[in-house]
Amino acid sequence: MNYMLKKKLLALIFPTRCPLCSRVIHAHEKFCDNCYDSITIYKGNHSVRGAAAFTAAFEYDSNISPAVILLKRGIRGNAAYALGSALAETIKERIQTENIDFIVPVPMYDTDRKKRGFNQAELIAREVGRILGIDVSTDCIKKTRLTQNQKNLSARQRTVNLKKAFDVENSDIVRNKQILLIDDVCTTGSTLAEITKTLRQNGAAAVYCAACCKTPDLKKEDVENV
Repeated sequence: MNYMLKKKLLALIFPTRCPLCSRVIHAHEKFCDNCYDSITIYKGNHSVRGAAAFTAAFEYDSNISPAVILLKRGIRGNAAYALGSALAETIKERIQTENIDFIVPVPMYDTDRKKRGFNQAELIAREVGRILGIDVSTDCIKKTRLTQNQKNLSARQRTVNLKKAFDVENSDIVRNKQILLIDDVCTTGSTLAEITKTLRQNGAAAVYCAACCKTPDLKKEDVENV
């Protein structure tokens, strides 16, 4: 059955709601008009070390954060569709996807995933893959150790925290491939950079990075003081 038709039929029983304010919206909509007008489109020029490109759909702030929080808490509703489809549209505009071989969501450590029950980056990646017509691989790279929560760490501490935290078990899967790496929120880009490095070390031809949301880009003087 056509995805959107299925979504419309499901909405007859479980109305589609805006993931920011819970207002009932049409099945094909991401957000209600009022909430969408409050969201800031990401227009920064952040780069991820080693990546061929980076892009994001929205600037991460208090207006978009409720959708991200809902998704992470497992109260998915329309959040995965809203964030994933918005990111897919952004990627189509800013990254040439014709030669992308597959999409990789940022992996979670096994115990963290089991505790949460899902990986929100994977939910987003599957929406992006559906729209762009690109396969999603969830087993080409693994997170091999538990790391500290990145939230309260400096940029340097984040890099150290993630060092050698990811591994490609079978290099043949990524060798000579062009890969689209996806996360829900990018702050400094240290997670994306570490995974990009691991993929490249295992033979990936190129890694393109994308996130639903990017925190406001740091000014040069702020970076130097981190």
